[in-house]
Amino acid sequence: MLQAINLSKSFQMGDTTIHALDHVSFSIQPGEMAAIMGPSGSGKSTLMSIIGCLDVPSAGEYILDGEAVSGMSENQLADVRGRKIGFVFQHFNLLPRTSALDNVMLPLAYTGLNSASRARAASTLERVGLGSRIHHHPNELSGGQQQRVAIARALVNQPSIILADEPTGALDSRTGAEIMQLFQTLHRENRQTVILVTHDEFIAHHTGRIIRIADGRIISDEANPNPLSAGAHRPAETA
Repeated sequence: MLQAINLSKSFQMGDTTIHALDHVSFSIQPGEMAAIMGPSGSGKSTLMSIIGCLDVPSAGEYILDGEAVSGMSENQLADVRGRKIGFVFQHFNLLPRTSALDNVMLPLAYTGLNSASRARAASTLERVGLGSRIHHHPNELSGGQQQRVAIARALVNQPSIILADEPTGALDSRTGAEIMQLFQTLHRENRQTVILVTHDEFIAHHTGRIIRIADGRIISDEANPNPLSAGAHRPAETA
């Protein structure tokens, strides 16, 4: 499904070279639900950009569904993103003056919109529990409902991978639990491959595998045999 081989990414800032990723290697199999976890500045956002075909590494190899992505042009990367990756972001990124249905239809525009596109978008909204809200605009929806629209938009092209960047970060704890339950359902019932990128230990433990990154390197990669259920209570913070 996804294989990263000695991925490195460097940026030049004046006279200083920043090594955002340093020889990162891992693989994710079809149907896995995994978390990539690390604090701000750890390299997880850079890694997410490469996994999501938004960027290419300075060195190393990235293979997605048998395709070598590392050396692709921007147009080729855009094609891979459209076919294989569904993105879910922390702040939803919905068009404000556009209905839920039309927001979900956006990824289908690249192949041409028609009645079948509308039917698929409506079916996908039904799948995430918003069948009765398809004509509502984002300002008529709660935060959790907006994130469900964003998840439906990510699913509508039937991608190989759902890549979610801090998907509960803008939500209250109850709504965040509902969104995590939806991700777990997609993974369990549909064998959807889900990768969560997060700094939140509690959210990461809802997945079956936690890959930890710090200073641009993977410091641990462990199975989590007993993922938290979406209804689990967040531990109280200590002073």
